[in-house]
Amino acid sequence: MSAAPSEQQRRLLAELEGLPDEYYPLLLQMIRAYRESVLLKPAAESFRQGWEEAQTGQTMPVERLWEGIDAE
Repeated sequence: MSAAPSEQQRRLLAELEGLPDEYYPLLLQMIRAYRESVLLKPAAESFRQGWEEAQTGQTMPVERLWEGIDAE
């Protein structure tokens, strides 16, 4: 048995009902891309990616990391 939808889920579903079906594939792509961009990777996966980048020279000088940051 599933739990009743939250208020935000109901609001989202109401918005979806107003969209033509032909927009669904693109909307699904957008939602998946958003979810992937905001969810954190597991620590082991993040470390493995960082280690691979370091070994293949995909690095950046420390000085560049501070560009655009107004630290006093």
